[in-house]
Amino acid sequence: MGFWTLLEVACMPTFQVLIISVLGAFMATEYWNLLPVDARRSMNKVVFVVFTPSLVFASVAKTITFEDIISMWFMIVNVGLTFLFGGILGWILVKIVRPKPYQEGLVMAACSSEDGNPFGDHSVCKRVGLSYVSFSMALGGFFIWTYSYQLIRTSAMKWKALQAIEAAEEASKNPNSDLDAEGETPLLKGEDEEQGSIVVSSNGSRNQEAIVADESDVPFSRKVVAFVKQILHELLAPPTVAAIVGFFIGSIPFLKKIIIGDSAPLRVIEDSITQLGNGTIPCITLILGGNLIQGLRKSTIKIPIIIGVIIVRYVFTLPPAMNIGTMTQLFDVAEAECSVIFLWTYLVAALALTIWSTVYMWLLS
Repeated sequence: MGFWTLLEVACMPTFQVLIISVLGAFMATEYWNLLPVDARRSMNKVVFVVFTPSLVFASVAKTITFEDIISMWFMIVNVGLTFLFGGILGWILVKIVRPKPYQEGLVMAACSSEDGNPFGDHSVCKRVGLSYVSFSMALGGFFIWTYSYQLIRTSAMKWKALQAIEAAEEASKNPNSDLDAEGETPLLKGEDEEQGSIVVSSNGSRNQEAIVADESDVPFSRKVVAFVKQILHELLAPPTVAAIVGFFIGSIPFLKKIIIGDSAPLRVIEDSITQLGNGTIPCITLILGGNLIQGLRKSTIKIPIIIGVIIVRYVFTLPPAMNIGTMTQLFDVAEAECSVIFLWTYLVAALALTIWSTVYMWLLS
């Protein structure tokens, strides 16, 4: 293949993401109103629980064998180092640009979590290439839904705690506001959070110090148990469970012959899961495009943060993983900022990633 032909092939995946994002943005406008906020949140939950696990399972179980896992042991180290150095660089970026508390996890996750496959549509690759990409995607998904998931979750809890404290202080400044028959007290209005509740006292910083003191009195054994429970909770995220089940079935020939393949007795299961998985990327991209409208209107993210993420991200040449958008939507934090970061990183990827992939394939050919 010639250089210009390779350039055309390499730029296609990035432009596909941008085109679908633009469509999602138009669908979220007031004129079309096909993707309002509630619709995007509901679709995002379906992506998290159904589509993403289906994509991970179908890719891993179909292409990974026990021999592949043994021969690709280095992938575990490579992906782990990617998240390690990306997290360190993201932490340095946070210390330099000092984003808002609820944006810190997003910045670090965007710097450390990669999309996993810089070569676009891998359906034309051979079995070895498919195994390599699937194994990389599964490992990346494991780190994304543990490490990056925890970053976004922690930022969301910090932000909601800060909002609750500010609401309590505001209520203490207006003690007679609760006498209004039609008024609503912010602390009584709050909804139960899926990931845990945050106790906030109206006495401000004095009670906050007391809470910290109480936490310091918790026995070490209890802290260890709580930490283990938290790790298990993250490992039980649907995409992680799907990756584990996919590894299990793919590495056992007997089970693989029953479910995977054109001659498998239960191939209808594989076909159904594959069809569900095919909806993952389009849905995530449409949601990101829909959030982009909100992000362009009232995003508070600073320009130095965007530039910093782009610089750090392209040390690895890949744009951030789109699953980060799913996480921000799940925890209802930094959705607009995430869409703006993704817009600029993928715009830069249209040039940087295309050139890198073209040069790499040109050298191999």
